[in-house]
Amino acid sequence: MANENTSSGNTGPAKRPGKVKRFLLFMLPLIVLLLAVFAFMQMGKLKPQPETKTEPPRAAPVVTASAIQQDVELFVTSQGEVRPRSEINFAAQVGGKINYISPNYLEGGQFKKGEILLRIESTEYDLRVTQAMANVAQAETALTRELSEADIAKQDWEDLGAGQASALTLRQPQVAEARARVAASTAALNEAKLSQSRTIIRAPFDGRVREKLVDRGEYVTPGQKLGRIYGVETVEVKLPLTDGDLGRIGLGIGFQHSTATPGPEVIFTADVAGQAQEWRGRLVRTNSSYDASTRVLFAYAEVKDPYGKNASNGTPLASGLFVSARIAGKVVNSGIVIPRNALRGADRVYIANADNTLSIRQVAVAASARDQVVIISGISEGDQVITSPVRSVAEGMKIEIAKPGGNKEKVLTAEDAVR
Repeated sequence: MANENTSSGNTGPAKRPGKVKRFLLFMLPLIVLLLAVFAFMQMGKLKPQPETKTEPPRAAPVVTASAIQQDVELFVTSQGEVRPRSEINFAAQVGGKINYISPNYLEGGQFKKGEILLRIESTEYDLRVTQAMANVAQAETALTRELSEADIAKQDWEDLGAGQASALTLRQPQVAEARARVAASTAALNEAKLSQSRTIIRAPFDGRVREKLVDRGEYVTPGQKLGRIYGVETVEVKLPLTDGDLGRIGLGIGFQHSTATPGPEVIFTADVAGQAQEWRGRLVRTNSSYDASTRVLFAYAEVKDPYGKNASNGTPLASGLFVSARIAGKVVNSGIVIPRNALRGADRVYIANADNTLSIRQVAVAASARDQVVIISGISEGDQVITSPVRSVAEGMKIEIAKPGGNKEKVLTAEDAVR
C-alpha cells in the first residue's frame, strides 16, 4: 500500500515541465517577430527626414494662331452623277420594213437635230396619198357641180316669182353634203401624208445614241421601240444639300433660277483619263420637299453645251460621269477666320491673353470647313486663338505660348481662308 501511494504522488510533478516547454515553443516566434517590428520602427526614426519643397504649378504650353478679319466667300461641296436633261425611247409611229439606217445610228454615235436616222419603206404610204388625192379631186368636182345646180335652181325660182323657196328647192343640203365630202377627203389626204412623212424618222435634237435595237431590213410595228437616245445641249447634276448647306448658299425650298434671281455658280471637277478636268455650270432649281429617306434637299445644276464650248480642254462633261461640285455661297463681310482645330465643340474658342492666361469665349460660327472656320461674333481680329490640345481647362489658367518653327507664331493668311 505504501508503494502505491508513492507512485501516485509522483505523477503530478512530472507533467508540469512538458507544459512549460510547449508554452515556450509557442511564444518564442511571436516574441522574435515583435522584437523585429520594434527594431524596424526604431531604425525608421533614426533615418534622416527628406527635405520638403513647395513648387508653384507649371503653366500649360500651348500653340496659337492669329485670328484674321476679311470678307469671306462661303461655299458648299457636294457630289452627283451627270445625266442628260433629255433622254427618250426612240419608237416608230408607222409600221413597215426598215430600208435605211444612218451610219451615225449606232451605240455611241452622235447626230444633229433633224438628221435622218432611219427610213421605213414608204411605197404603201405613197399609194395611200395618191388615192386620197384622187378622192379629194372627186369631192371637189362634185361640190362644183352642186354649186352650179344650186345657182340654176335659185335663178329658176326667182324667174317663177312664187314666194319663198325651200332649202331643198335651192339644193342647199346637197351643197352642204358636197362640202362635207371635200372636207373628209382632204382630212384623209392629210392623214395619208402624215403617215407618209413618218416613214422618215429624224433626230428631235442634237444628241448621242444610248442603245440601238433594230437594223436594216427588219420589220417594225407602230410603237415599237427602236432604241434610246439622249440630248447633248444641256446636262444636269442632282446634288444633295443639307439644311446648313442651304443656309451657306442662301437658297430656299423650291428655288427657281431666273434673270432676276440667278442661281449660284457651280464648278464641277473629275478625273478623266488620269487628268483633272473642270467644268462650270449654274444651280437652276431645288426640290420643293426633302427626301424622306436621306433627309436632304436635292438641287439641280446645269451645264450648257457640255460637248462644245463648255467642254474642259476638249473633254466633255459626259453622261454618267461622277463629279464633285463646289457651289458658290454667300459672302460674309468682315468675318473672322481661324484654324479649324481652334474651335472647341460647337461654339467655343480658347484665347491666349497677353498676361499668359487663358480665356474661354463663346462664338457664333458662320461656316466650318475642313481646315478653317469663319466666326461672325465672339472674337476680334488679332486675338491669339489656341490650336493645341489643353487639359483641365479653366478660365484664367496660366499658359505658356510656344512658338514652333523658328520662334514664329502660326499666322493664317488670306489664301488659307474659307472661300
